[in-house]
Amino acid sequence: MKGLKSRWPARLFALVFVAAVGVAAAFVGWALAPIRLSGSPLDFNVRLGSPARSAAEQIRAQGADLSPRLFYWLARLTGKGTQLKAGSYQIEQGVTPWELLRKMARGDQSLLSLTVPEGWTFAQFLTAADQAPGLVHDAAGLSASQIMQRIGAPADLDPEGEFFPDTYLYGQGTSELTLLRRAYHLMQRELAQAWAGREQGLPLRDPRQALILASMVEKETGHPGDRARIASVFINRLRVGMPLQSDPTVIYALGSAYRGHLTHKDMQLASPYNTYVHAGLPPGPIALPGAASLRAALHPADGRALYFVARGDGSSVFSDTLAQHDAAVTRYLLQAHRASGASATARAGASSGASGASGPGSASASTASASTDADARRRPLSR
Repeated sequence: MKGLKSRWPARLFALVFVAAVGVAAAFVGWALAPIRLSGSPLDFNVRLGSPARSAAEQIRAQGADLSPRLFYWLARLTGKGTQLKAGSYQIEQGVTPWELLRKMARGDQSLLSLTVPEGWTFAQFLTAADQAPGLVHDAAGLSASQIMQRIGAPADLDPEGEFFPDTYLYGQGTSELTLLRRAYHLMQRELAQAWAGREQGLPLRDPRQALILASMVEKETGHPGDRARIASVFINRLRVGMPLQSDPTVIYALGSAYRGHLTHKDMQLASPYNTYVHAGLPPGPIALPGAASLRAALHPADGRALYFVARGDGSSVFSDTLAQHDAAVTRYLLQAHRASGASATARAGASSGASGASGPGSASASTASASTDADARRRPLSR
């Protein structure tokens, strides 16, 4: 009897050990076995601040047969419980709990995207962000100064032009202000780098003026290869004190009052953005310029051109003198009006402006009002 009692603890220990090995083996088997999914691929979201058990409960509720209790222990035993990242994920049939845990610890999310094209205004960017799925719209209802302050920019800085146009990837539940902050800081880096490598001797005082000029180049350019030459026209005009006479600046000043074409009355608009009545650069950018327009503004093409006119195919003809420019206007603008079936009155007005111009840019003022071409709504027909 005494011998049996002495052997019992050893047998009990062996039984406990075998049971523990069995439990461990079963646990490892579960961790390495595929999760049953309601569909493949399966998209799910995990809320910010969710611990492992809560995360597993959310995942199970969205279609994965995942044990919250076992997932919690897997995360705890592997030391990954504090590394799990909230967001939007996608998994496919065959994924195991261990693979899922590693995926969430890496933050390997399925991402959404928002594309901001070059030449958009800040208002267009903000509207697109407000409508983008998956973003937390925490910028809704905020004024421009409040937005700038909350993303770490000066509250009194006009947001126009200060955000870099690009495609931004983000996870489900990302803050809208976070995305705006990324775009703002990216523009500041791009502008700083472009300014540091600028051509010397430009009539630009600071990076802000470079940004303003780049925004004008962005809106004026119909053909990518023309950017540096368009920038050169504006630089040449700044150097000799000529008005810039850029239609997009007037369009920007008109805002919602713009009806698709500019009239003679529009050209007289009392706005500091109207470069027909105010010399020099406008007080701020008129759009969000991309990297190519920043480069063009700070590395304009060589040449003495002071004018350009659109051919009608997106590209432009550049002229050094008013006489050359008037000839180009007569050739291309009148051809465009005839091709589009413009009225005789509109053609007569364009011809009068082209041939009777008495000073730099006067052809543009008279012909832009007659334009109905779709390309002209983005960029002026002549300068």
